[in-house]
Amino acid sequence: MKHLRLRAFLVGALVAAALTACGGGAAGEKAGDHASETGAPEVEAVDQGVCRADATAAPDAAAGNFPAQWAFPPRTTVYHREDRQGTGVILTAVSETPFQDILDFLNQDEVRAGFKITSGETEDDDAEANWTSADYTGRWTIRKSDACPGETVLQVFAAPK
Repeated sequence: MKHLRLRAFLVGALVAAALTACGGGAAGEKAGDHASETGAPEVEAVDQGVCRADATAAPDAAAGNFPAQWAFPPRTTVYHREDRQGTGVILTAVSETPFQDILDFLNQDEVRAGFKITSGETEDDDAEANWTSADYTGRWTIRKSDACPGETVLQVFAAPK
């Protein structure tokens, strides 16, 4: 039992560190439901500065150690994959879909089929949420792009359970 709690703690810590974002809310709440301060230090997700017009899709970005059923919003290009050597995978994408539309998309029950948001936080320019599924645990972050007006940067971390 202690081993399972330690593993859950370590996965949670790695999820937060992997995306360099902090935040939280009540269990079961959608990311858009919690916009107040949580007391955790606020660190924003990295804006890689790649605009969709310049983004080249990463080959096999979502292959292996990433949930095949994960849905990205329309007009989104996944351009970077980082394998955290057995800890999980981070996919970075850029989308022409506006920030609020992506937030709504990620909170749709039919899009999240099989995924449950466990906590989240939303601000004017960024949002993040922890999630879990039968086989994975992870975190997504979205933020308005600093480099590309009207575009949104997404990062999704997934770790096998």
